[in-house]
Amino acid sequence: MNKLVMRMHAAGLPGAIETLLAGGGRMQMVYAHTQPGPLQVCYLASPGAGKPLELWCVDALPGGLPSMAAHVPLLGWYEREMQDLSGVDLVHHPEPHPLVIERRAGQPAPLSCADGCGRFPAPHVLPDVAGEDIQELDFGPIRADVFESAQFRFFYMGERILRYQPRLFLKHRGMEKRFEGLRADAAVHLAERVSGVGALAHALAYCQAIEDAAGIEPPPRARAWRSLLAELERTYNHLHYLGHLADTTTLKVGQAEGRLLEERAKQINAAVCGHRLLMNVLVPGGLRRDLHLPAHVPQELARLQRDSVRYLDQLERTSSFLDRLHTTGPLPRQVAFDQGATGPVERASGLDRDLRRDHPYAAYDAHPPRIILHGDGDAYARYRVRCGELLESLRLLRALARDLPAGAVRTDCPVPARGLGVGWAESPRGSVYYVAHMDPAGRLARVKIKSPSYSNWRVFPYTVHDSNMMDYAINEASFGSTIAGCDR
Repeated sequence: MNKLVMRMHAAGLPGAIETLLAGGGRMQMVYAHTQPGPLQVCYLASPGAGKPLELWCVDALPGGLPSMAAHVPLLGWYEREMQDLSGVDLVHHPEPHPLVIERRAGQPAPLSCADGCGRFPAPHVLPDVAGEDIQELDFGPIRADVFESAQFRFFYMGERILRYQPRLFLKHRGMEKRFEGLRADAAVHLAERVSGVGALAHALAYCQAIEDAAGIEPPPRARAWRSLLAELERTYNHLHYLGHLADTTTLKVGQAEGRLLEERAKQINAAVCGHRLLMNVLVPGGLRRDLHLPAHVPQELARLQRDSVRYLDQLERTSSFLDRLHTTGPLPRQVAFDQGATGPVERASGLDRDLRRDHPYAAYDAHPPRIILHGDGDAYARYRVRCGELLESLRLLRALARDLPAGAVRTDCPVPARGLGVGWAESPRGSVYYVAHMDPAGRLARVKIKSPSYSNWRVFPYTVHDSNMMDYAINEASFGSTIAGCDR
């Protein structure tokens, strides 16, 4: 892993961000870390493909830190989350009201050991929408056929949505807090459960953060298996996505076919590692146990690829399906960049970014993926990117299965006291980052997670404003985000 840890004063943040953006880089997230001594705020920056990631560490100031949301809009949610959970005061934030929880004045922040820290944030506000013919619709938090909880507020006139406001974070699972005090090897189980449909990606990013802190690299066989498992996860997720997208356009046969192919992909997962969602396989240092590809799996993968190609061809020839996707929910390239879109969503808007190629991990240096791009940024573009990525994953699976090296699958991973590691993975929904801080005993002191759905839910409202109410479900499905990625 490559990272640079840099001490910085708050006054230097605007200049550092300007230099980063001018060089083609991007901010990823910001979070607070309660350490011995003053509260520290850490900014994770990605200078560009092939360059080490940078962690900028700033001491929180007594009068508060200046908000960087005006310079980098995608940091807006992270700053508000930090204010809610860690009690860090943000000065001149464009949206100062709570995001995750609303604390009473003097109430301690959940991730802080200080009593009554942080100012009482401004109360929650609604969009400023007024008019005699404007109607308001509150949808959720319980929605039919949807297991995750979220509330969506629509201001609309006829079928036209004027303003849209999602309210997420209704389930406070305390995932990041739960990491504190755990042994590094035991915490893999927790990382796998941040988002069940991204269990492998979260476990992989977490394990690589611990390996980075320890300064070790897993054996070649373990790295190859990690890439193979990651592409199995991408395959079943994209098939599920296609079935769900077909359902939102009332294409029931397309939905059933997509779910059937997803089921076959999960059965391959179970045959390969014993778990349909690819859990209980990874550990810092490599794999928990050696894996062997069953003799029938290559044939099943070939059959799955053949049937997937036929399925995609049928979707592409169904005009009632395609007509609902074209021009629905367009996301301009600059908005995608500014607001932090990731994964297929950003690549559908023309942003050429993928961690498997830009910052190779596991076995992706030897097996780089072909990056699928589209420039239109609408629901059809997002669908086409995932179609291409599905076929590319099936191609990578054949290559990885053919080239699996022999040898050990695990190496010792001694975690240093007060160590710090950064790990990442390109999940089916986009980039996952883990930053792990160790305490003096070598246990976890702070784990910060950047999940792709957190990023893409922030972006999503920009495609809903001034859109059509009848297209909303299709637009939401085209993003493929999970709410568990936010309610962590």
